[in-house]
Amino acid sequence: MFTGIVEKVSKVEKIDLDIEGARLFFHAPFSDTKIGDSIAVNGACLSVVNIKEDLFEVEIMNETLNKTNLKNLKHGDLINLERALKVSSRLDGHIVQGHIDSKSKVLSIKQEGFSCKIEFEGDTYYIVQKGSITVNGVSLTVCASNKNSFIVSLIPQTLESTNLQNLKVGDIVNIEYDIIGKYIEKFIIEKKEITLEFLQENGF
Repeated sequence: MFTGIVEKVSKVEKIDLDIEGARLFFHAPFSDTKIGDSIAVNGACLSVVNIKEDLFEVEIMNETLNKTNLKNLKHGDLINLERALKVSSRLDGHIVQGHIDSKSKVLSIKQEGFSCKIEFEGDTYYIVQKGSITVNGVSLTVCASNKNSFIVSLIPQTLESTNLQNLKVGDIVNIEYDIIGKYIEKFIIEKKEITLEFLQENGF
């Protein structure tokens, strides 16, 4: 479980791709991380399989490569990193699973005052205005949406602290929709009742 608050922007040291999947190597100053821990890379939850000083290695299965923008990474690319949420931590962003739902393309980037508005192409079925969405692992608020695109507005702090600062029109990003919306859809389809007991059992 994550919050969408990026802890570190790191550069890709190396990525090895083959028919079985990929191994991604990057540097990160997380001294308390151990092998087997989860870490979100551009929003995708991955397991650390090796650590050598501050060089981390994670494995990426083919399903994840096909679902995300990770297979497009190359040496020197910037990636957003977030370690798994501690029970005692503040939930400053929103509930993020690290399970990428889809990829989306940047349609436009516009500066508006000190904020930067970015429009993304994609299905907005699970997106609501003023709701939460995760883009490349970053928890953001949707400021506008229509049938085929949505817009987020980023403050300078968010841009400076994430790899969203380098986005260009046409770039592909990872999207994770708000899990609450997906749960609601499932219950509507199955005509189940959302009770306090159900919410507690599922971590809410």
